[in-house]
Amino acid sequence: MSAVALSPVAMKSIAAKSIINQGQSPLWVANPSGALNRRGRLARTLAVASIAVVMAAGFSARSGAQVQVIKSASYTSVIVPAGATLWSVASAYSTGDVQGMVEAIREANNLKGYDVVAGEKLRVPSK
Repeated sequence: MSAVALSPVAMKSIAAKSIINQGQSPLWVANPSGALNRRGRLARTLAVASIAVVMAAGFSARSGAQVQVIKSASYTSVIVPAGATLWSVASAYSTGDVQGMVEAIREANNLKGYDVVAGEKLRVPSK
């Protein structure tokens, strides 16, 4: 009789094939289906989220590249006299378009309406 001597590597290979053939997974294969466990899904989610944040920051930086320079206007401070309206103040300081001056005064003073009170201090844009 002759004896066949197998090396330990060959024995592991034979054992692994017999385990796979029997429907059992060998010990060194943690997840044969390729599905991620909770920690793997969390790591994947964090990686994708961080890449998305970096890309969003890059796109927003590119979109803000065209900065518009707004010409700063100089203002004159005016105290509203008794009986004056916003229209009368605007017409006193306007050089043409009174309605445009009314809107400019409203915008400069953050006025919601067209009413002014005697003694109120207004900023009137000087053009």
